[in-house]
Amino acid sequence: MFKSIKSPSPYTKTWISSITQVDSTVWNDLAKPLATPFLEWEWLWNLESSGCAIATEGWLPNHLLLWRDTKLVAAAPLYLKGHSYGEFVFDHQWADLSRRLGINYYPKLLGMAPFTPAAGYRFLLDPDITDAAEIKKILDEMLLEIDHFCDRHQISGTNFLFVDPNWKHELESRGYTAWMHHSYIWENQNFQNFDDYLKSFDSNQRRNIKRERKAVTNANITMKVYAGDQIPHHFYSFMYDLYSDTCDKFWGGSKYLNRKFFEQLRTSFSDRLVFTAGEIEGYPTPVGMAFCIRKGTNLYGRYWGAVQDIDCLHFDACYYTPIDWAIAEGIKIFDPGAGGQHKKRRGFPATPNYSLHRFYRPRLEQILIPHIKEVNEYEQRQIAAINQELPFSFEPPKLNSI
Repeated sequence: MFKSIKSPSPYTKTWISSITQVDSTVWNDLAKPLATPFLEWEWLWNLESSGCAIATEGWLPNHLLLWRDTKLVAAAPLYLKGHSYGEFVFDHQWADLSRRLGINYYPKLLGMAPFTPAAGYRFLLDPDITDAAEIKKILDEMLLEIDHFCDRHQISGTNFLFVDPNWKHELESRGYTAWMHHSYIWENQNFQNFDDYLKSFDSNQRRNIKRERKAVTNANITMKVYAGDQIPHHFYSFMYDLYSDTCDKFWGGSKYLNRKFFEQLRTSFSDRLVFTAGEIEGYPTPVGMAFCIRKGTNLYGRYWGAVQDIDCLHFDACYYTPIDWAIAEGIKIFDPGAGGQHKKRRGFPATPNYSLHRFYRPRLEQILIPHIKEVNEYEQRQIAAINQELPFSFEPPKLNSI
């Protein structure tokens, strides 16, 4: 643990090297009011304790805590990164530019839920603090402490990825530069059932979706949903096998999670989990499976895999069955995860998300800030072009956030 830093303010700042150095209840008092589930103690603990987000993997936990007397009033999940893998915001060209300029780009300070390209990151705040002036002071103190930390340790920059869109404006007003990206997000248009969802498409795409679901049925596969304590124990380890195989086949070096992480979900996070399984009678395990995470009216798709290549099973397990379940459960927003080639034609418009950046090397700041502004203009045009081609029977929703 780093030494606590005293200041004339009523707050004390502490840097910790593991989430285990904070009581889970104390941390979750701040994290659970947020929309995202990925900043809760159990999720971050699982990433650390399984060996996925640790120093030897290039993720050194370096969380910042803010105390008022003995009460935790704010926290920032942070990591010192020795590379840019597992972030889903691709700054490798920045690192290459830094190298050519003779600047050490790594380590950098990163705020995000590791390996999780889902919007919602922000600093955690005591929900009992409602005074605007105090909230502003807490944010300013934490950002100033981050600046001091980076100065002391010669860190090139601070980066917050997949931020809560409402928090984005707070950071921009304090000198951070926003870099626009896009995700593919489904929004429930007050659908009462899956047929209502189908009616949102033009006639050609309605026929296509029906054909894809029928292909799964014709393969004698039954799609089932298991949530919470309904999930069979063996699904967790089996999901790792499917995830691992999918990574090896399609994602190259992107296998960031291990079997221990999946198995620990059963005891640490099962109340949030939703599995969609394609089953054939007589088979001991599903032929294909995906798992999602639910919090409130938000649903997040994470990973998928199959034991064999079955026509359209991926679409049903990852999109249609979760959407069918989501409508019945009153889910409002479904973020299916990274990528978009298949998603945009199945009711997931391109939706902006943002990362926020501060550079501590003047040369990088001079070059990269104008570059980011140019990239943002291109990104806006790309989002508009994608959404003009969506097969909806009506104007798609203009989502700015999840």
